[in-house]
Amino acid sequence: MALQRADALRRLATEEFDVLVVGGGITGLGTALDAASRGLRTALVERDDFSSGTSSKSSKLSHGGLRYLQQGDVQLVYEALHERQRMLRNAPHLVQPLAFMIPLQAKGGVVPRRIARALGSALWMYDLTGGWRIGRLHRRIDGAAAKGHFPTAPEGRIAGAYVYYDATVDDSRLCIAVARTAAARGAAIANRARVVSILHDGEGRARGATVSTPDAGDIEVRARTVVNASGVWSDAVRTADEGRDPRSIRPAKGIHVTFPWSKIRNDVAIIVPVRQDRRSLFVVPWIANGDGTYRYTYVGTTDTDFAGGTDESQCSRDDVEYVLRAMNDALAEPLDRSDVTAAWSGLRPLVRSDDASGKTADLSRRHKVAVSESGVVTISGGKLTTYRKMAEHAVDAAAKRLGVRARSRTRRLPLVGAVGFDRDDLAGPDGHLAGRYGSERGRIEQLVRERPDLGAPLVPGLPYVRAEAVFAVREEMAMSLDDVLSRRTRARLLDRRASVAAARSVAELLAGELGWSPDRIADEVREFTDSCAREDAAAEVSEAEYLAAHRQD
Repeated sequence: MALQRADALRRLATEEFDVLVVGGGITGLGTALDAASRGLRTALVERDDFSSGTSSKSSKLSHGGLRYLQQGDVQLVYEALHERQRMLRNAPHLVQPLAFMIPLQAKGGVVPRRIARALGSALWMYDLTGGWRIGRLHRRIDGAAAKGHFPTAPEGRIAGAYVYYDATVDDSRLCIAVARTAAARGAAIANRARVVSILHDGEGRARGATVSTPDAGDIEVRARTVVNASGVWSDAVRTADEGRDPRSIRPAKGIHVTFPWSKIRNDVAIIVPVRQDRRSLFVVPWIANGDGTYRYTYVGTTDTDFAGGTDESQCSRDDVEYVLRAMNDALAEPLDRSDVTAAWSGLRPLVRSDDASGKTADLSRRHKVAVSESGVVTISGGKLTTYRKMAEHAVDAAAKRLGVRARSRTRRLPLVGAVGFDRDDLAGPDGHLAGRYGSERGRIEQLVRERPDLGAPLVPGLPYVRAEAVFAVREEMAMSLDDVLSRRTRARLLDRRASVAAARSVAELLAGELGWSPDRIADEVREFTDSCAREDAAAEVSEAEYLAAHRQD
């Protein structure tokens, strides 16, 4: 199930495919898996790295979306909760049940106790819509129990709480698992393969694409149909096909900020209301120690219009201050900027509505399939939890164009690492590896047995070992330092400063696998540290100041 780049590039250049998928985020990779599992000859190209866009910068949750139920979109919540259950079954090592707590504030709090009954009714509806599938129903707990889950809340602030259940998922690791599972079913998959143009035949029908690669030059990929699954970049692909910008995507910016867990000490996810705009933030514990404690907590997400280009999103000073204000309303001891260990910003590819003045938070998270005159199928919108259903619908449209009758086979298709995995392994001494590789964790352990030095920490203070970086290159098509520190591991999203400090030693390790020269090692370290420095700089200025300066460059 390894992702073999040389073989994939050879196949892209020499074979003709039924389906060419453009975009290596979760939707594109899910589409490739769905198509390949139906027996269609499938290729996928990604301009950067797998999940390098929105799919590595999500809230890392598989959930129905309680607020969508409150907005009246029962069908979306039902579908998402059904897909959440499929994710739990098909990737049990990557998708884990997680308790969520909604505090009921005492007098003077943001959420008055008088609305508790209405909230309880909403949670019963959430359970009935599909929340029960996780095996647990919501419950109400008293103030003492709630304080036990959130010990850093001010004394006397919480009168009680509701607890319900959803799931957490490592979004980028999920993408890699889907990619490798698709490759095992015959898909030719390559990152660092940017679409330059859409190829058309003499009758104007899409017949593939020209892609540019750093190691094989330009390649003409021949395909009977093309699926555009490039997220916030999908309008650019449509422009290459249709010759005009359809302006169908309305990017919504979402940011998350990481703190040391010791500053918050929540053992469940907490929903914290934001006074200024009546929204809420998720406060999610991350990286379990196995004894009921964690290493980090991340907080997010915002949901605002983004005026910049799709490559410009950064976490600004405004964003950090927004999170700090919300958190400090909920904590007895305030956080400040020095407590931030990392932050990330992503853009949701929301489908534009007729009402351009409405808030992005109010836009539907439903997905949409569109087919151009040339036959390019575009799948857009949606959310991480519904990626499999989105892929199914996209391939249904592609199969119709091809005149093929083949039903989706992904509803009960285990991802790599799922077969033979036991959730009890998460509590064992190899829990970290079990939660990232599932039943394949023995392959990491074998690397350490062969080379004991690979058992040392990849980044001091974080749980990753050096063998994971080697595995990322050999099996997961990691090609750069950032691929390893940002996506194959999540080091950069946990502790940016520690990742920068370890950058050279990690680059030197990768050099032995990728054949990098000393100059290339220096270039990789410089590119990674410069990228992190730009994130630090963006967090020191307002959103408007950052975008203005970026455009002047």
